[in-house]
Amino acid sequence: MDRSSHTLACLFDQLGLDSSQEGMQMFISMHRGLPAHITLAQADCWNKSQANFLQEAVNEDSDWSEVVDSLNSLLRK
Repeated sequence: MDRSSHTLACLFDQLGLDSSQEGMQMFISMHRGLPAHITLAQADCWNKSQANFLQEAVNEDSDWSEVVDSLNSLLRK
């Protein structure tokens, strides 16, 4: 499976978020510190559609799962 086209910027686009470098940095800095007991999809920064997409990416080990895991790591720091 070719996952090369799925970047963090592409994920932000998919989620309907600002995918510019500045926009991504701002989002991450605003939502950093996600507690360990909350899954990424449970974070309060997502609407229902975004949360469902993130949860499905992880549950189904989709071609988005790698970049979703990267975002998860970034928001836990």
